[in-house]
Amino acid sequence: MSKPVIFAVDDDPQVRNAVKRDLRTRYAADYRIIDTESGVEALDVARELKSRGDTVALFLADQRMPGMSGTELLLEAREIYPDAKRVLLTAYADTAAAIAAINEVDLDHYLMKPWDPPDQQLYPILDDLLDDWLANTPPPYDGIRVVGTRWSPATYETKDFFARNQVPYRFLDIERDPEAAAILQAGKTGDSGLPVVLFTDGTRLVAPDRRTLAEQVGLQTEADSPFYDLVIVGGGPAGLAAAVYGASEGLRTVLIEQAAPGGQAGTSSRIENYLGFPAGISGGDLARRAVTQATRLGAEIISAAVASLRVEDGVKIAALGAGEEVRAHAALVSTGMTVRKLAVPGYERFEGAGVYYGAAPSEAATYAGSEIFVIGGANSAGQAAMMFSKHAAKVTMVVRSDALEAKMSQYLVDQIGAQPNIEVLLS
Repeated sequence: MSKPVIFAVDDDPQVRNAVKRDLRTRYAADYRIIDTESGVEALDVARELKSRGDTVALFLADQRMPGMSGTELLLEAREIYPDAKRVLLTAYADTAAAIAAINEVDLDHYLMKPWDPPDQQLYPILDDLLDDWLANTPPPYDGIRVVGTRWSPATYETKDFFARNQVPYRFLDIERDPEAAAILQAGKTGDSGLPVVLFTDGTRLVAPDRRTLAEQVGLQTEADSPFYDLVIVGGGPAGLAAAVYGASEGLRTVLIEQAAPGGQAGTSSRIENYLGFPAGISGGDLARRAVTQATRLGAEIISAAVASLRVEDGVKIAALGAGEEVRAHAALVSTGMTVRKLAVPGYERFEGAGVYYGAAPSEAATYAGSEIFVIGGANSAGQAAMMFSKHAAKVTMVVRSDALEAKMSQYLVDQIGAQPNIEVLLS
């Protein structure tokens, strides 16, 4: 596999050379740096790269170019490489155009000229974007495979566990993929033994539970120490923030999360009203960054369920089951929300098999061309509808209130209103 590409486009030779110099200084070991002087030329090169099977990680385009602006270029480049990060290079006078481009082309960032010194103004931004790109790009090797069916709740739970814990995997559907049927036949596993999970070391697990999966992929399931200053129960944004603050102050901090870091926010396909991310961020990326920050500062993160909490002589004790306990001076409970389930007779029979609570981005492509119903009218429902609308033939939102504005942020209401394949049923 050739190195992924960082693509710089600017009609000013002096600026283009400066960009190329700074990019090569930092990224030449892991990326190919390609530059062109016009948007038209850049699109021709991008199409050629695509035809050869090469990947583009990031486009960096100047806004003011003759013939084709940076925004126009990035809009067309998105059709060729939809997963590439998009950065606009602007002068101070172009700020309004850059902000407009955030919505128009899903811009990831805009950089003001000049960007000196690059160590402060350029590299931290591009480092974050490239880290996000790498985290969401399928690996070029055959890794973990999950063999099952779309209509198996246990298969869905396994896929959801991997997706939310940022573990790359490939799903093989026994109803569609001949390779899946062959794997089941070779292992003499029937439909009742789904999913079958195959690992690169040859391990084969049949209908594994969460703890077994966590141990197999290297997630920590037991505490390293018998005693801590702070134990945090729940790994959503609140719990992760507490882990960052506790560890940064030198407290021996452990966070215990039964499903995956990020909580409800971690399942969101897009969050656009979170402070510090003007172009928005996916829930998975937000969770991944928070976990990295907490562990870098010294917090310990355990994948396990807390069965109970009690206090003995002022010591807080979290029981994890099977006799395992974690003790600490202080406990912070950040267990967050529980999904309210619909009281519809028979509904529970289809949970995980056509009826789902929450919508992981990894599931969207599974339902390409299908009709999707999203029940709810707040931001999570709106983001799910927008995510599915990129793949599904039609998305219907079923909303109890008489207006989306009652519970949903206005930016999201506007996006849904502009999406032709989303229908909203109010009241």
